[in-house]
Order: sequence, then structure tokens, then C-alpha cells
Amino acid sequence: MPYLDDARWLHLVHTRAEQPHLALERLRTRRRRPLLTDGKLFIVAADHTARGMLGVPGDPFAMADRRRTLEALMVALEHPGCDGVLASADIMEDLALLGALDGKLAFGTMNRGGIMGAAWELDDRMTAYSAAALATHALDGGKVLLRLADDDAGTAPTLEACARAVDECAALGLPIMVEPLPYHHEPTTGKARLLDDEDALLRAVAVASGLGSTSTATWLKVPAGKNPHRMLSCTTLPALILGGTPGSDPEATYASWAAAMEVPNVRGLVVGRALLYPPDGDVAGAIERAAGIVRPNAVVKIT
Repeated sequence: MPYLDDARWLHLVHTRAEQPHLALERLRTRRRRPLLTDGKLFIVAADHTARGMLGVPGDPFAMADRRRTLEALMVALEHPGCDGVLASADIMEDLALLGALDGKLAFGTMNRGGIMGAAWELDDRMTAYSAAALATHALDGGKVLLRLADDDAGTAPTLEACARAVDECAALGLPIMVEPLPYHHEPTTGKARLLDDEDALLRAVAVASGLGSTSTATWLKVPAGKNPHRMLSCTTLPALILGGTPGSDPEATYASWAAAMEVPNVRGLVVGRALLYPPDGDVAGAIERAAGIVRPNAVVKIT
């Protein structure tokens, strides 16, 4: 039986129109849990669409199908080794209405103003959750994306906004994931692109670690990279490995995550598209593999 049959899907759609307040009530009254129960975290990410990222390799509009996305998220969150979700408000509220967040962590994405492909993409404004809203809606933490490009002045206001978010979350006692990525503009197209450079990634991690007036609430969200030990040697902050764009070789991706888990301050994974839209379509199998990487000895049900 599908997680969202026609009746359940229509009920969700009608509830959104006829009882819009119910989503926030469900968020605030859901069963909560501590951030860490065994020192590890496995979070599934679903905040891509809020900045116009809709595709995965081979399907440029895969994430435009909300029903498919929610079904994949429900599969993920049902797994006892999946600790929670990172999402924009619209997806978070859908999941709350579906009862998928009880006993799970809920992290809200914050800066989604850097619309994918826009001329201002790296001037990434806070257009999603604020720190105050995270607290008001009983979420467990926030996340910011910090793309650093030496050839784009939009990096400066983004740095300032992310530093402010770090301070505001810390003041409220909320952990905040900071995702530092080195970027540049392609000479031929002018498009913003991820810079494949280990030295630049190390530098980005160093910058992100020093954001704000305190780092007590900061968690780093970083790619595995070719040398995760070196990348994270510049900080003592806890880190979670991100999934990024799904590759053509899932086994190689799993191996890179497993290698990164050997770094002392790496605590787990925050992965979205690679698990929600695996090449073989087996979401449950992909979630099982990821859960086993985070907790290789046993998956203990968190209550």
C-alpha cells in the first residue's frame, strides 16, 4: 500500500485549505526528543525546492512532484535509524499533518533567497525560517547555506546574514547547521558553480567555523571530499556529511560517506536527493544503507 493513497493525499490537500492552522498545532504538540541519544545523527534533507532546485540527474523536475517527495520522506522517517528531517516550512508542515514527525528531529532551513540559476544566486537572503520562528514552531534547530565565491560580491551579505543567524540561534539555544561550500563563476557562462578544490573547501570550513560571536550552537554540514580528515583538521566543531548531487555510482558515494565517518568530529549524515531519489528507485534500501553507515554496529529504535 502506498504511503499516500488518493484518500490520504486529498485529505492533506483539503486540510491545507480548510484548516491551515492545524499544521503549526501539530508541529508544536508533536512528541519531541533530545538532539543526541547516542552521539550520532542521520537527517534526511528536503529543503531544495525552496530555492528552485527541482531536479536530480536524469529527471530535471523530480522534486516538483510533492506527493512523490512526501512518500519518499515518509519511508525515510519510518526507519528507526533516521533521526529527523531538514526542510522548508511548506514540506515541514505537510509532514506534521501526516504525523511523520513524532519522535523525530525537525530542522528548518533559513536562507533560500539564492534561487538556483539566478544572477544574484550567491547573495543568499533569509527567506525561509528565522531563528525566532524555529523556536515559536517548536523546531529543533536551523540550517544555513554559505557559498563562498571570491569573484562574487554577493558573498559578503550572505556571510553577514549567516553570522547573524548563528548568533540568533545560539541565543535561543538552538543548534544551527552551517553548510560552507566554495563557489566560482564559470568564465564562459557566468553561472555559479561548486568549486572542486580541496584547498578551497578547507578554507570555507575554516571561515564557517568562525562565524558569529559564539560557535557553541554551530554544527558544520560538509561534503565528504577527497580528504575529510584534512578538511576538518581546522576545527573541533561537530560535523555532518552532506549528500550533494547524486552520482552515477551509489556504491562509491556510500564508501565516501563511510570513510568520512572515521573523522573524530563527524557525527553522521544529512542527505537528501541521493536517498530520496536513488537511481534504482529503492528509497527504503538507500535509507537502510545510510543508516548502517551512521550506526554500523546496530540500529537502535529511538523512542
